[in-house]
Amino acid sequence: MRKYFGTDGIRRIANTELSPTLVYKVAKAGAYVLSKHTDKAPTILIGRDTRISGTLIESALTAGFLSYGANVKLLGVLPTPAVAYLTRKLNADASVVISASHNTYEFNGVKYFSNKGMKIPDEIEEEIEEVMDSGKLEELTAVNEKIGVSEIREDLAEEYVWFFIDLFKREFDKFDKSNFVVGIDTANGATYKVAEKVYKELGIKYKIISNNPDGININNKCGSTHLENIQKYVVDNKLDIGIAYDGDGDRCLAVDEKGNIIDGDICLAIISKDMKEKGTLKNDTVVATVMSNIGLNKYGQENGVTIKQTKVGDRYVLEEMLKNGYNIGGEQSGHVIFLDYNPTGDGILTSLMLIKTLLEKKKKASELTNIIKIYPQVLVNAKVSSEKKYDYDKDSEIKEKINQLEEEFAGNGRVLIRPSGTEPLVRVMIEGENQEYITKKATELAEFIEEKLK
Repeated sequence: MRKYFGTDGIRRIANTELSPTLVYKVAKAGAYVLSKHTDKAPTILIGRDTRISGTLIESALTAGFLSYGANVKLLGVLPTPAVAYLTRKLNADASVVISASHNTYEFNGVKYFSNKGMKIPDEIEEEIEEVMDSGKLEELTAVNEKIGVSEIREDLAEEYVWFFIDLFKREFDKFDKSNFVVGIDTANGATYKVAEKVYKELGIKYKIISNNPDGININNKCGSTHLENIQKYVVDNKLDIGIAYDGDGDRCLAVDEKGNIIDGDICLAIISKDMKEKGTLKNDTVVATVMSNIGLNKYGQENGVTIKQTKVGDRYVLEEMLKNGYNIGGEQSGHVIFLDYNPTGDGILTSLMLIKTLLEKKKKASELTNIIKIYPQVLVNAKVSSEKKYDYDKDSEIKEKINQLEEEFAGNGRVLIRPSGTEPLVRVMIEGENQEYITKKATELAEFIEEKLK
């Protein structure tokens, strides 16, 4: 069991739980573990989102890296996928993103990326934790001319903009975009500058909201976790599509011209169908997680596309893609990975792939979503004892209730039980055709699990 790292790096309340002292230790230990096989002073990139605590965490990280002898490039406010991209492009030894993604401003986090621009695996995080608690940090102190140096390189954001220009400019110039307008919600987060630059360079008309960060308004009733803003904005302004990014820009959700939500599963269906038609969908396969809607599986069956499912978490999606040579995968939440271009979820890339499909097919967004039927999905948390949350599948009565429901929903729904990785909860998720009925069944099952595992 990891002590500091969770499912997506370290994420805690800034300056209390995520103290400068802890961050300093994470930096020093991380620099050692991620660069111990290099024979030169390592170079580490640091990017952050717009939270008020970002520069505080950045200072502590920088101190830890420099103390070890690593050199640091400070990228400033930049989306997570931009940092991942620059790590590979600049041949850096590692990078760190300071962000708590979709969480509110008081949280912040530390996410490590390897020299390949990928989130580091669980075992590397565990090794960093071992070094942090081993008492060896003092031995990893650089002295004299070995002390690292830092430099501010906010200009490198332009490299990320050019990444999109190289990918899309030629194609987008061919499309008739004269009457096509996109609504953008940047969540007052890391995409607030760079997204506008990309859309301008590609000649896409846009209207933008939630792009005035003040350090505490990131994800505050805006962005991909609060779609009501962009839904209303698109309908009121008669826009063709709305795009909402999250705080660190590694995912996006969309809404069609009527304000209907286009989630990650729908994005995967629309874009993978286009890729299959063009012969670019490797092994005719999409990688998703166990939380993906049953509608995605039915889309796959009807369109000759295999849907592979992994544990929840984009790192596990990526592992499956790398292992078997797949090139598209993602989560319902809007993390979508296009492995041909970048080995991490990229909100701007996902939105451009979606927009490109719209313009190419000359269809409305609502027409493209017809290829997939999303089933109602209900998630109810059962509050249980921390010691017993993994025992739900050992209790014969709980197993019997789950089996009965699975038989009832066979083919037209499903039941998924998943213990929380961080809280004393067992999550009960049921999908089916009738929202009221599945809500009733999910609540009943959650209450039964609570009673048995309290």
